[in-house]
Amino acid sequence: MNIEGKGIYECKAKGVFRNKNVKPIVGDNVEIDVLNGQELIGNITQVLERSNQLVRPEVANIDQALIVFALQSPKPNLNLLDRFLVMMERQELPCVICLNKTDLEEEQKIREIKEMYESAGYMVLCTSVLQDEGTKELWECLQGRTTALAGPSGVGKSSMLNALLGTGQAQTGCVSERIGRGKHTTRHTEIFQLGKNTYLMDTPGFSSLYTDMEKEELKEYFPEFREYEGMCRFLGCVHMEEPDCMVKEKVEEGNISKSRYENYRWMFQDMKNRKKTERKFK
Repeated sequence: MNIEGKGIYECKAKGVFRNKNVKPIVGDNVEIDVLNGQELIGNITQVLERSNQLVRPEVANIDQALIVFALQSPKPNLNLLDRFLVMMERQELPCVICLNKTDLEEEQKIREIKEMYESAGYMVLCTSVLQDEGTKELWECLQGRTTALAGPSGVGKSSMLNALLGTGQAQTGCVSERIGRGKHTTRHTEIFQLGKNTYLMDTPGFSSLYTDMEKEELKEYFPEFREYEGMCRFLGCVHMEEPDCMVKEKVEEGNISKSRYENYRWMFQDMKNRKKTERKFK
């Protein structure tokens, strides 16, 4: 527990939290009782009201999420990226996309992915931590904010954190040759202070996400669809099989990314199938 001007206190949550089913999480603002001022030991007595809270990664009171995907080693799973973006949109949390390992990919491919997500309304940074490229822009977007650093394992999050801190504090890993995915090196969420009012939370890598919502809600969390809301033939159009759908027309015209739209269809169908399975076993 970092107390400004006092130092970092080692604190435990009092038993009353278990009774109330409340668990302090990384990013919480809390009140503590100091048990030993010399050894910096205390007890958490109250968790203050949260401005927001995420389930995965489990953090609170953040201003934005920085989602990191590698352009190669491992290859980017854009379906996973789009599901993460849906989660952030649902939380009304700004999300910055960082495409790392630019030194391993051709410029044309990098430009295509960057433009795809910028056209959907997201800020996209392109970096190579090993080549020290893009780190200035990355640093600037973090200033004055509390940011959750998230993404699959092996994409370079820990190396990025070490570059920002100027240390080797975060343990780095490698990509498994057998499965083509990163090996987990971050086991828990930890918060680091990068500067005044600037904090970065390093979170464990993930390889799958479960999006729990009604399928009809999904369209609300694709920002590029919003411009065409109410312009389809049918009210309540979910942009799937309906005729005269403006979103589908814009996909055909190239105004909306085909990749993003196909991932939307995949998520919609996945939610539909999951609901069928749930009803079957009730």
